[in-house]
Amino acid sequence: MRRIPKPKAEEYPAYSHIYMDLMADDGNVLEHLWNNFLAIKSLVQTLTKEQLLFRYAKDKWTIKEILVHLIDDERVYTYRALRFARHDFTPLPGFDQNHYTRYSAANERSLESILEEYEAVRKATISLYEHFPEAALTRGGSADGPENYRTVRALIYHLAGHELRHLNIIKEKYL
Repeated sequence: MRRIPKPKAEEYPAYSHIYMDLMADDGNVLEHLWNNFLAIKSLVQTLTKEQLLFRYAKDKWTIKEILVHLIDDERVYTYRALRFARHDFTPLPGFDQNHYTRYSAANERSLESILEEYEAVRKATISLYEHFPEAALTRGGSADGPENYRTVRALIYHLAGHELRHLNIIKEKYL
């Protein structure tokens, strides 16, 4: 898979360091994304229905909701990457992840349907990044205000680190 250098600190908002710090500086972010998906899929397929619907505290998401959140987040962030890569400077709004999760109906879905969608989105993301021109990776833009500037490559590293963070939370608080 294509190698994409890790972004510099000025290529993403300061709060994103919690995701960036989880990522290796080896340029293999697309490979890591695929392996992350396989690891999550392998883990969640071993869980019971009760575990998939467990909330460790009031108003915390279930594992199914986390999975659909990761899918939604990936769709939003890859759309932003496409816009930035193509020099589209139309202002982009933010999104309310809690609102998305509340209305996702994730807990009513089968795990198989969630994993099927997750895999399709992941393959589309990897394909998009495999075919971006090299110059597009350092193009950038903002969503939800100028303080949220990110480059195209920062967006993919954010996604991968965000996913790892949720995987760590699942292991620490749900299992």
